[in-house]
Amino acid sequence: MTFQVLISDPLSEEGIHPLQQAENIDIVIDTEMTPEALAERIREFDALIVRSQTQVTRELISKATRLKIIARAGVGVDNIDLEAATEHGIIVVNAPNGNTNSAAEHTMAMIMSLSRNIPQAYHALKNSQWDRKKFVGVELKDKTLGVVGLGRIGTEVAFRAKGQRMNVIAYDPFLTEEKAEKMGVDYGTVEDVLQQADFITVHTPLLKETRHMINAEAFESMKPGVQIVNCARGGIIDEEALYDAIVSGKVAGAALDVFEEEPFLDNKLLELPQVIATPHLGASTIEAQESVAIDAGKDVVRFLTGGVVQNPVNLSSVPSDIMSTIEPYFDLAEKLGTFLIDLAQEVATEINISYSGALSEVEIAPLTRNTVKGLLKRHLGDHVNDVNALYLADKKGIKINEIKTSRAKGFTNLITVEVTTQSGKRRVSGTLLNGLGPRIVKVDNYSVDVTPVGHIVVIHHQDQPGVIGKMGALLAEHDVNIATMQVDRSDVGGEAIMLLKTDRHADDDALQALVELNEINDVIAIDL
Repeated sequence: MTFQVLISDPLSEEGIHPLQQAENIDIVIDTEMTPEALAERIREFDALIVRSQTQVTRELISKATRLKIIARAGVGVDNIDLEAATEHGIIVVNAPNGNTNSAAEHTMAMIMSLSRNIPQAYHALKNSQWDRKKFVGVELKDKTLGVVGLGRIGTEVAFRAKGQRMNVIAYDPFLTEEKAEKMGVDYGTVEDVLQQADFITVHTPLLKETRHMINAEAFESMKPGVQIVNCARGGIIDEEALYDAIVSGKVAGAALDVFEEEPFLDNKLLELPQVIATPHLGASTIEAQESVAIDAGKDVVRFLTGGVVQNPVNLSSVPSDIMSTIEPYFDLAEKLGTFLIDLAQEVATEINISYSGALSEVEIAPLTRNTVKGLLKRHLGDHVNDVNALYLADKKGIKINEIKTSRAKGFTNLITVEVTTQSGKRRVSGTLLNGLGPRIVKVDNYSVDVTPVGHIVVIHHQDQPGVIGKMGALLAEHDVNIATMQVDRSDVGGEAIMLLKTDRHADDDALQALVELNEINDVIAIDL
């Protein structure tokens, strides 16, 4: 199969190389396509690579019937409707590491330019004005830099500020006092940062919670003469409130690289001499553009050729060493889900997934997604995949619980899936046997050993002499050959279970013949 990849925004040549070198991938580059033309052609493509120019809207995604992956050659995905992509089972990847250094350097350049009035002084000099007194600045040494958002870029900025002998106080929802101490920065709340800093730089994503987090109330809490820097995302700072704070004298200056609406040309902030600005240049270095393009291109190739992407946005990222541990269990997890929902023969309202043994010590979110995918596929079809499985389960009101325990009941690792339906609970357990592959080892309370592949007939019956012979004879009459058989019972003469692997699917006539035997309680055919 040949995959079609569309590159709709300008991309560095180095980013295209991984795609050119891959087999079975055709590339179309069209950076002048109008939104209407893109909407018309998007159904032709399996992958779409963009930067910030192309707007990947819900409407566009709804027309992308072949699209499997959207790659953003950069960090932000503001121009991609993530919810719509997830709903349609399209994975979104970005390149979060490629522009870290460039963005951090640009932030420091803005801080230094702001503190010494460099752009204003240069502009005056270009206009034949020599006015040294007007552009007296401040030193960074011993000043306090407040960093709101201590992710990759915020961390790099903090390290560089320490090199300028600044004091740094930082807030991040994932920052702990212990981590802050190791980094040599002060730990604080958002309020602490705003109240104590002489310079404030923001490095958070633009979310519902972070939009206008630096607003009129925030400015009111700051030191008089504070200076503000935003090289992250437009909209984190309320531009109207910033304007008022500068005019009132509360804020001494602002350095902005990003804006609520871009291009940022006709705005009253630019009329203020205390404001310096650049046209979204944080990642605009040769090195960064090459790096993010390469990362995006490689992830597209990985995904289309059956590999694991490195930088998923709408999936949780898993370190490669952990992925190598859990990846062998992907197929087992999905098969357990499929087997169980067929066994239950009803829609699940709640799913409990237990991970025992060594699996309890690692990240198991991808296994959960595969299990839920297997459960939902029987009712929702192939539309369900790793990306949208949890989203669709949530939309269907299905509660999902993950449980970890070190006890694996005699196995190195064990996955147990239990579903609650209107009729009650059903449960199945599986593992990987060394050298033998995946196995179903428990069905409800019965112990079995069945390979989860092919045609399986599950029979609940009474433990009585001759039952197995009768069933074998009836299946033979319907030309169904038994490949393997597993039997377990609750007690002698009590309820029992039989799992038959057959060479072909047992049709309705064969199943009905079995059900008519007096000793049979129910029969279910499952195809994996």
